[in-house]
Amino acid sequence: MHRVQRVPQTETQGRVHTSAATVMVFPEAEEFDVEINPRDVRVDFFCSSGPGGQSVNTTYSAVRLTHIPTGLVAQCQDQKSQHKNKEKAFKVLRSRLYDMELAKKMEEDSALRGTMVTSGDRSAKIRTYNYSQGRVTDHRIGLTLYDLSNIVNGDIQRIIDELMLADNTEKLKANSDIM
Repeated sequence: MHRVQRVPQTETQGRVHTSAATVMVFPEAEEFDVEINPRDVRVDFFCSSGPGGQSVNTTYSAVRLTHIPTGLVAQCQDQKSQHKNKEKAFKVLRSRLYDMELAKKMEEDSALRGTMVTSGDRSAKIRTYNYSQGRVTDHRIGLTLYDLSNIVNGDIQRIIDELMLADNTEKLKANSDIM
């Protein structure tokens, strides 16, 4: 959790106000395509049903696709051509599989997000930005810098370097404990 300590312009008695925010950084989501293996699809042809017409109940132009691994079914009978109905049914099946995969991915992301978020209370602080003292403190590694304005404007390389140094030191320590 990141804390901001400042004295707002509206504060008449100079008291420091503390705000807090929890920040999570995720890699950008990747697009994915749904590939359907034709061997995983059972194709059934049947007569169209519905109001009368020349091809209804006389030709096997309607198509039903069953995706065996998931049990999803898509069917189409709007076109007179069996090939067009099959093509359209595959589009519907692909869309349904995409929606199913997307829902699964969103659920996984949500579960991951839940494990990453801490309680959000003040004891879970990561970094404090104290405006009245011009100070930034990273509580994980005990680093305090009196360069708040530059850090807030994006000059955070020193913090990154110190965090990487602490992480590498921790890894070396863990490796030496194993040996």
